[in-house]
Amino acid sequence: MDALTLFGLFAVTAMLVCYALEDRSHWFVLLFAASCALGSAYGFLQGAWPFGLVEAIWAIVALRRWQVRPR
Repeated sequence: MDALTLFGLFAVTAMLVCYALEDRSHWFVLLFAASCALGSAYGFLQGAWPFGLVEAIWAIVALRRWQVRPR
């Protein structure tokens, strides 16, 4: 397994964990947005630009959800 694959595995695992814990704290929504941004970077670095683009959109959506979510 090369470093890029490990980076992608980390990003997707972080997304899964943060998504599962979103109801516990608004900070998990922010961490989900950050992990989506990491997933987007992985997609672009790997050469799968459609995946990178969709993950970038998810990062923006999650960031907006964090902004409007009550603290």
